[in-house]
Amino acid sequence: MSESSESPDMTSKTKIENVIVVGGGPAGYTAALYTARANLEPLVFEGFQWGGQLQNTTDVENYPGYPEGIMGPEMMSQFRAQAERFGTRFVTDDVDRVELSDGGVQKVFLGDEEYRAKTVILAMGAEPKRLGLPGEMELAGRGVSTCGVCDGAFFKGHRVLVIGGGDSAMEDSIFISKFADELSIVNRRDEFRASPIMRDRALAVDNIDTLTPYTPLEFVAGEDGKLATVRLRHSDTGEEKEIEATGAFVAIGHVPRSEVVKGQVATDEDGYIKVEAGSTRTDLAGVFAVGDVVDHTYRQAVTAAGTGCMGALDAERYLRDSAPPVEAHWFPGGEPVEMEIGS
Repeated sequence: MSESSESPDMTSKTKIENVIVVGGGPAGYTAALYTARANLEPLVFEGFQWGGQLQNTTDVENYPGYPEGIMGPEMMSQFRAQAERFGTRFVTDDVDRVELSDGGVQKVFLGDEEYRAKTVILAMGAEPKRLGLPGEMELAGRGVSTCGVCDGAFFKGHRVLVIGGGDSAMEDSIFISKFADELSIVNRRDEFRASPIMRDRALAVDNIDTLTPYTPLEFVAGEDGKLATVRLRHSDTGEEKEIEATGAFVAIGHVPRSEVVKGQVATDEDGYIKVEAGSTRTDLAGVFAVGDVVDHTYRQAVTAAGTGCMGALDAERYLRDSAPPVEAHWFPGGEPVEMEIGS
């Protein structure tokens, strides 16, 4: 009789976590904080660019609890430290792929290394679409912005441009116009993609005008290292000109960072993960989604943190009320467990 190919030496131990959080912005860190305080010992894959979009933000003046304002990276460091205080473990690397199940063990991969969990909280966030122009990244936070609600108040009395032709551009223009002296909406076409009602509202504001059809070419710094002018080209004639502006807001939309779960959870036509109304539950049991990877409306740090809290509470209730996956041993108190897997 032939010997079995399996042997005890080929057996590996794989820990099954209670919670894995994918993403390290306000939503992910808040989810980690709440699950850590619930003794669930979360494991967070925060990514190389941990902190989310706030790592590229200078002054944050609209987050409650910081009356003097705070720098974005500093605030994210505080979020992270608070989650770590209660036992959160961090992996500062980007997840390569996931294998999600409907109520079973969830699998997260870092290269060939496999991590398993009873629940996963997806908090990958979103990133603003960019123009890819010279000076755009160099002057980020120094006159060039992708968030009118975040940064509009810094341009009180200034001359600013809003680049884009959709509803996002109209919404940003209306908000920023409360602070700026002059605001021009730059669009490469004479027509706007925005809904008629949003377009009419924006163009009805006294200090808003339009620059069409113009395509931006470059953001140019002044002697102080901040934005001074924006170089534009007429879309029909090719004529170029420079417009003086101390602020330029790129408002051409956002892209949710949901590619790692594409085809595994339900998403809308733009790639935002769908969740049940009033919750963070996806269409897969044990899989939750929070923050900007879900939210295409508000996209604020405070709303992301709020949904991070919701996701943690939803995951905690799921672990409390659901039968454990058949692959996992169930330990009281929600402790991570180990199981034997024969190779």
